Amino acid sequence: MLHIEHFTFNCFQTSCYILWDDAGNCAIADPGCADKDELDRVTGFISSKELKPSCILLTHCHFDHIYGVSALAAEYNIPVYSGAEETYTIETTNPYICKGFGLPMPEPFAMETVSDGRVIEVGSLRFEVLETPGHSKGGVCFLEREEKALICGDTLFAGAIGRTDHPGGDYDQLMRSIFEKLLMLEGDTRVLPGHG
Repeated sequence: MLHIEHFTFNCFQTSCYILWDDAGNCAIADPGCADKDELDRVTGFISSKELKPSCILLTHCHFDHIYGVSALAAEYNIPVYSGAEETYTIETTNPYICKGFGLPMPEPFAMETVSDGRVIEVGSLRFEVLETPGHSKGGVCFLEREEKALICGDTLFAGAIGRTDHPGGDYDQLMRSIFEKLLMLEGDTRVLPGHG
C-alpha cells in the first residue's frame, strides 16, 4: 500500500512528497527545502516513521524543486532520478530565474537520467516514468499505476497547467504531454502537483 506525506517548502510554496510502502521503503519527490529548518522537517519525519529512503524523484529541476536535493542525497547516500534534458534546466534556466529573483542557486548534485517507460522500484512500489516536457525541457511524471497515483510536478495543476515562458518551456509541447500522456490515465488517478 502507498502512503504519502505532503510538505510545502520555500517562498514559492513548492510541494514535496514522501511516498512509502508498508515496509517503510520510501522515495522523496521534489525536495525544495530552502533552509535547515525545512530539511529538518523531512529528515525528522523520515526518522519518526523509521522509513528507509531509497531515492529522490525529480519531476524537473527548476530551482524551487531541488534546493534540498544535494543535502538529502548526501544524508541518505541515495540516487537522484530526473529527465535527461534537465541538465539544460540546471545550467541555463536556473541561473536566469535565480538572478531575476535575486535567489541563490541550488547546490550541485549527481543525478541519473531516466526516460519514458523506465520503472523505479521503491520496495513494493513501482514508479513508471512518463516523459512530459513543456514546463521544462526534460520534465517527467512518476506514475504508481497499481496505486493510481501520479507525481506530476508543474505539468498539471487543479484547473491550470505549468507556465511555459521560462527558458526551456514550450506551450505546444506541454499540451501534447498532457493530452497524450496524462489524459490517457484512469479517471480516478490521484494527482500530486508541484504547487497548490
